[in-house]
Amino acid sequence: MALSFAQKEAIVAEVAEVAKSAYSAVGAEYRGLTVEEMTDLRVEARKAGVYVRVVKNSLAKRAFADTDFACMEKGLAGPLVLAFSREDPGSAARVAEAFAKRHDGFKVKLVAIGGKLLDPSELGALARMPTYDEAISQLMAVMKAPVQKLAATINEVPGKLVRTLAAVRNNKEAT
Repeated sequence: MALSFAQKEAIVAEVAEVAKSAYSAVGAEYRGLTVEEMTDLRVEARKAGVYVRVVKNSLAKRAFADTDFACMEKGLAGPLVLAFSREDPGSAARVAEAFAKRHDGFKVKLVAIGGKLLDPSELGALARMPTYDEAISQLMAVMKAPVQKLAATINEVPGKLVRTLAAVRNNKEAT
């Protein structure tokens, strides 16, 4: 079914709005997937806060024009599903990587983050990026370590004195 000009404008506006606020994007070929498998992908993506959309390449190029994902324009060829990370940079990559492991027909072709097009082989590196909460947790652990070590060192001085006095006492009692 052909889309009217107004419908095309609405799609371009919607994808452009999502692209402007997204952290990263993944484009994947989906030939050979069933409707049920694509529905599973959309469900997983929704749970992870990832926007997934199949868009005609010409419309996607127009939507990407003034965004960080303009670098993806040259790679837009063939049937592609686009996934945008809206909550953290690695969420679309995690969803795409997990889905690609279970479905041979799902092949990642484009990966972009921060206006830079990455090689599809770098999908795993992007997927391993920590979420916001994980990054804060790691930062707090790094900040806490020196203070914890200082407190343990300061506490060791009186502890060593007590152990020495106890050893002297035990030695005197034994003789």
